[in-house]
This record gives sequence, structure tokens and C-alpha cells, in this order.
Amino acid sequence: MSGVIVTRGLVKRFGRLRAVDGIDLDVRAGDIYGFLGANGSGKTTTVRMLLGLVLPTSGEIELLGGRMPRAGRRVLPRVGSLIEGPAAYGHLSGRENLALLDASGPGGSWRTRRQRIAEVLDQVGLAGVGRRPVKAYSLGMRQRLGLAAALLRRPELLVLDEPTNGLDPQGIAEVRELLLDLHRGGTTVFLSSHLLAEVEQLCSRVGVLDRGRLVLQDQMATLTAPTGATVVHTPTPDRVRATLDGRVTAIDGERVIVRGDDPAEVNALLVGAGVPVTGLALQRPTLEQVVLTATGASSDRVEADR
Repeated sequence: MSGVIVTRGLVKRFGRLRAVDGIDLDVRAGDIYGFLGANGSGKTTTVRMLLGLVLPTSGEIELLGGRMPRAGRRVLPRVGSLIEGPAAYGHLSGRENLALLDASGPGGSWRTRRQRIAEVLDQVGLAGVGRRPVKAYSLGMRQRLGLAAALLRRPELLVLDEPTNGLDPQGIAEVRELLLDLHRGGTTVFLSSHLLAEVEQLCSRVGVLDRGRLVLQDQMATLTAPTGATVVHTPTPDRVRATLDGRVTAIDGERVIVRGDDPAEVNALLVGAGVPVTGLALQRPTLEQVVLTATGASSDRVEADR
């Protein structure tokens, strides 16, 4: 096996329950990998196995070139993680909580610990409240502190489980920009989430977990590639049908689907016939459509977050 995260036949049973059912993950250097699934689909169990927090029932895990859990002591200092709820001592400040973590691994030393703590607090938007006791933090602030802890050692790989939990829309946007900035700096990001919009905006590669099984894994660009049809927006859909007889496959209000992947050609035909056109675009499936097709799920199982 090779790659940043690779699993082969990974299984985790709890009694008769097969929480993770033979999954083969393939996360490559430079990915922002979105690990999607409904709540209870096995995402957190998988993440905990990747980091050696839970032992698999069977299968293999390779993390940054090392076989887990045997290589944990060697590879985990190169990994930043935020799993489930961030842990912290409530009576201590954010700065003091971070100071308890060993910053002497890759990317830091004891002499530069104070400077590094200030940097990560600023990165996650807590620079002004780092001295406040954590017990006074909101859920979103605690989540930011957990993310700061994950960044403390400048990790090569960042593993995040629902990192925007508890954040308001502005906070979600700030975390999104932070992750993109880290990615531009060379960090590989593995993002476990049930929010389709979050993954669609961030990720270059996607895996979809459904009841413990990996039902889909591919590049985002491949999953949402054009379908070979053009979407026409017009106040006169019946005139589009009359002009392009035989090429119209669907009409939904003022939205018309036309066979053909050249919007300019479709526009020329319609304008030439005097048909008003208010918008044109290649038809692409949304990530929501792709996921619901792969899982057969209703839209409330994996949130579209619209």
C-alpha cells in the first residue's frame, strides 16, 4: 500500500453490529478528502481506527507510509486531529490548555512554544480570548480551540471530524478559508462530515460511507462532470421545445434541459428563432444528487445544508 491514508478491507464489529464493513480508503498527498455519510454511518469509528484510538476487527491501515497501529509512535506526531468534541480543562485558559500539549515535535520546540500558541490562536480566530477560561467558551469557541490544538505541530496530515460543529455561518466560512490556506501550504486534509455543502465547496476528492460501506470514492470533478446536456432558462419553454424539436428532454418551470454540450450552439439556434434566453449553462449533477443516487437515501440522511 502507498498513500497518505490507505485502508484495505477495514472492518470494525461491535458484537453483531458491523459498524465498518470492509472499506478501502485511498487518500493521496495534496487531497482535501471529504468523508461523507449520515450520522451513524460509521465515519467517526473509521477515523478513530485510522488514528489508533480503536483497534480494527480486521483489515489493514497505512498512515503516512506506516502500518497502524504499530507505527503510531512514529507517524502520529506528523498528524493533527480533531475527533468528536474537543477536550479541554475548563478552569484553564485556551493558551494554558495548548501549553499542556507537547509542542516539541515536528514544527516546534519548547523555546518557541509561546509564539506557536499565539500563531494558532490567531489562525482560528481566538487571539483575543486566549486568556479567558475555557469554561466561558461557547461551543463554537471550543471547536476553534480544538482546531488550534490540531494545528500546533504544523501537521502534514490534518484529520477532522465535523470541524464546523457549533459554528455560525461566518465561523464556517472562516474555517473553510483556513483549511484552503493550509492546503495551499502543502497540508493534506481528511474531512469527515455529513454536510454536503461543506464538502462540495472544499474538497477535491470524496468518499461516501453508507451503513458502514464505502459506496462511492472519486474525484469531485469526475463526480460532478457535465452530463452532455445544456440547461436553458427562458420565460417561454414551449417555444424552446418547438424550436429544438426532439432535443428537449425535460421542462421544469422556466428551466429546460436540452441535449447537447455546446451552450453557444444552443443559444445561437434559439436567438436566431427569436426565443428569449435568460440563462445558459452546462448541466452538471450536484454532489447531493450524486450521493443520494449512490446511497438510495432520503435527503434528510445526508444534509444538503441549503
